[in-house]
Amino acid sequence: MSNKSTIPSLLKLKDYVTLIGTTIGIIALICASFGNRDAISLSFFLISITLGTDLIDGYIARKTGTVNEMGKELDSLSDSLTFGIVPAVLTFQAFKTGTYYDYILAIGSICFALGAILRLARFNIITDPGYTGVPTPISCLLMISYFYINYFYALAYGGSSYPFLDLAYYSAPVFLIFLGWLNVTTHIKFSEKGKIVYVMFILLAPLSPIFGIIGLLKPNYIVSITVSMIFLGFFILLFGWVLLHSLILSLLKRSKEKNNEG
Repeated sequence: MSNKSTIPSLLKLKDYVTLIGTTIGIIALICASFGNRDAISLSFFLISITLGTDLIDGYIARKTGTVNEMGKELDSLSDSLTFGIVPAVLTFQAFKTGTYYDYILAIGSICFALGAILRLARFNIITDPGYTGVPTPISCLLMISYFYINYFYALAYGGSSYPFLDLAYYSAPVFLIFLGWLNVTTHIKFSEKGKIVYVMFILLAPLSPIFGIIGLLKPNYIVSITVSMIFLGFFILLFGWVLLHSLILSLLKRSKEKNNEG
């Protein structure tokens, strides 16, 4: 066998960063298997760290000029785990009730994971510049925020075992399915040059691990409810921008089509 086909010879520095993110994702799944809310919170905290490794490996690839086919495939496989499968499993663990509702929640979790996997598979074969559908780190960040809105609300009113609002339970599967659709839809596009969403992402993503640590320290009512409101504001801001971006692009596309017809 040629040395050129060995794993070490195929990997670059940025690929090892990708593998660190993958490892963290696997650890997050193991932590979530314990089932209690504190373990799930730790898992979401770990996944928020993989958002950083995803940014770092891309930065290293661009700065060192080491974009390779192995890295492209590895990055997509890693993202499908850390930004698709893991958030889906964690959300199911966090919002399950032990009733028939869990079947609906399972469907939502599956749709979310499949949406991420299909989007990443399509991304690997499309040569057009830009991004079609909501990038998987964005949808993952939205699910992290959704959990922490409710987690800190529960901490404020009764501790980590305090139930979430009924609205949060019933909205979870709907939101999971909707995000899965946003991943694969062709109605949302982001150009490579206009990365405003990614600027927001880079600025706001560090909040997740920071506040995740705060959650593990069992803060008092004031701190907990404040953090819950911060995550709610972050969630509305990011989700609102995604929908607004989609609406603007849709209107521009229709206007262009009318002009061409005219």
